[in-house]
Amino acid sequence: MRDLVLAEQFQDVNIFFATRNLPGNINHKIEEKGYALIRLGSNSIEELDKHIKKLSIDMIVIDHYGIDHIFENQLKIQNPTLKIMVLDDTYEKHHCDILLNHNIYAETRRYKDLVPEHCELRCGKKFMLIRDEFYAAKKEKETISLDPKGKTHVFVAMGGADTLNLNIPILKTLKEHNEIHAHVVTTRANKNLEELQCYAKNHDHVTLYIETDKIAKLISKADFAIITPSVTINEIFFMELPFIAIKTADNQKEMCSYLKERGQVLLEKFDEKKFENELSAMVDFLQTGLINFTQLTKKQKLDILEWRNNPSIRRWMLDKEPIEPKDHLSFIDSLKNRSDRLYFLVKTREEPIGVIDFTQIDKNKKCAHIGLYTKPSTHGKGKLLMQKIMEFGYDNLGLETLIAEVYDTNDKAINLYKRFGFKPTENGKSGSQRILRMERKK
Repeated sequence: MRDLVLAEQFQDVNIFFATRNLPGNINHKIEEKGYALIRLGSNSIEELDKHIKKLSIDMIVIDHYGIDHIFENQLKIQNPTLKIMVLDDTYEKHHCDILLNHNIYAETRRYKDLVPEHCELRCGKKFMLIRDEFYAAKKEKETISLDPKGKTHVFVAMGGADTLNLNIPILKTLKEHNEIHAHVVTTRANKNLEELQCYAKNHDHVTLYIETDKIAKLISKADFAIITPSVTINEIFFMELPFIAIKTADNQKEMCSYLKERGQVLLEKFDEKKFENELSAMVDFLQTGLINFTQLTKKQKLDILEWRNNPSIRRWMLDKEPIEPKDHLSFIDSLKNRSDRLYFLVKTREEPIGVIDFTQIDKNKKCAHIGLYTKPSTHGKGKLLMQKIMEFGYDNLGLETLIAEVYDTNDKAINLYKRFGFKPTENGKSGSQRILRMERKK
């Protein structure tokens, strides 16, 4: 599928796809797009070389985990003028003229000594292969509707083959949440397709799509996704959809490392209990709302003041002094006329759990300082508050850099920030205590 996206960028040239006719293939997609299809009978370099010479091929694009630099070098020896482009996402050694790693995590520096000096490297977000339908679906997001109504919709994609047969265990866990409706995509390459079809037919919380061309629309209207950490992640990030990722193959380790570094939800392997925990946390996240301080009732404002003045909260504040009610109310009232500061009460299922804030907001530099604290009687909600900071800061405010300042003795806060991809940048001082500055780039 990604090669079909790549092919669209080559205009006014003759394009041939050379593939094996293996069980469960989707070669028909190539022909549907109008491209010539060469069905290879083997993986031999001799057969491939024969077609290159017969068709006078100028450039070959190789997208195959089993083809290595030795194969590529031999191909070049036999065809000196042939330009070789390879797709790579596992940082392997290649003998090529152009290397494309279109994954969001890709870094040019990691190909040092892995490719020839003359090789042109195309890596990262700038080169992501996003199909046109995703651009259209993102633009039309608000006009798309999924049934049944009144449900939380989840997009489920465990790979076209679902090699670990995870779809049904996932659906069984989802069934315990009455508010969730699952939209599962798969292909005929799935060896467990008949079992999956039977399950979907007998359970009304599932809609099954086999080789659908509506993936972009399904993602655009879903509330969250359950996916593998594969190239699908690129599309999920592009559509700005929260997700739970489950590792299913060794070639996903680079994406897994990227997700862990960014504080994204990742299961290294499917575990029913861990999955249920992450699923419950996701449901909480989706049911959590923000109320601007300027829209609070007087009681809510005074409740927040009581939290903030609690000794367990104040001890970690850069300004430790208690705040008087009149000063607190006056400050909140002043926020109505300011664009550089935003404070929110965070509520989940009508229960207030804490406060998040954005200060020193600079729209030109696209950065802001952030902070959070939980209601004193509430425990274990720091992660949820951080998720809301990420979502609102990046998606609503359009920020690219978030900055946090914490005491270097506040291990709990430091670990929370690190979990979400914040990195220490410098130290300062506040009285006798040292302050650690931490930053996170989008």
